[in-house]
Amino acid sequence: MSKWTGKSKGTPLGYRIFIALIKVDVRLAYALLKPVSFFYLIFSNKESISYFYRERLKYGKLKTMVSIYKNYVFLGKVLIDKIAILSGQKDQYTFNFDGEEHLHQMVKDKKGGLLLGAHMGNWEVAGELLERVDSVINILMVEAEHQKLKDVLQEAIGDKKVNVIPIKDDMSHIFSVIEAFKNKELVAMHGDRFVEGNQTVKIPFLGEMAEFPIGPMVLASKYSIPVTFVFSVKETNTHYHFFATKGKVYPKERKPALRDESIKVMLTDYVNQLQLKVEKYPLQWFNYHPFWENEKK
Repeated sequence: MSKWTGKSKGTPLGYRIFIALIKVDVRLAYALLKPVSFFYLIFSNKESISYFYRERLKYGKLKTMVSIYKNYVFLGKVLIDKIAILSGQKDQYTFNFDGEEHLHQMVKDKKGGLLLGAHMGNWEVAGELLERVDSVINILMVEAEHQKLKDVLQEAIGDKKVNVIPIKDDMSHIFSVIEAFKNKELVAMHGDRFVEGNQTVKIPFLGEMAEFPIGPMVLASKYSIPVTFVFSVKETNTHYHFFATKGKVYPKERKPALRDESIKVMLTDYVNQLQLKVEKYPLQWFNYHPFWENEKK
């Protein structure tokens, strides 16, 4: 599998154009997405996203191309909404929070928690929810994302204490995660992508073996930290829906075989939830990198 670095392809000029339009009216920025998305449909590397729709969801050629285009449009709208929300225009949007009580219960129990999400929907929706959760929040992300998003995430979550933990090649970020768990804090991360060097396990996903990172899961089990699976999706132009499962503590096993089995159960639970969401919202899973074992390299 090719190495993923976490770097996005947007240019500074492109961002400035969209930001200028957003300040006038979000709908103007949405309108510009159509030609931009068509440009990417023609000229971008579509191998991985094509494989997802064609081979895993069994779409035909025409439906695959239409779905890729709509996926690009959705991604653009999510990015526009992100800027709009961060710039103080969140009153234009409405939100549903299913499972919010589970996060509050984690804080109340003072055990900390691992919030395991995915590259779908809009993280800033989670930021809206986290404003109401009284806990230190540690956000784990690749260093390329960390450099771009540290300040805006701080702005999104306001005066709540947020700590962005950049994923390092030398794996030193693991010590920060351990410290957060020892302090009974929340750690949020995506579980559907890894960078080279991560500890991973292969498991069936949409009918084919795929590789998922397990490092934070191992630590959550070791320190008896409850784990919740969280997802946020865009249901209309102005409405988002957040989902969180009930926190679950997975057994801490001393024997390697039992420990591996416990981690596999945790990963299977996550992948089952991810598959349900991907199947229901197939246009909002933003994966543009080789993911499955038999995907062409």
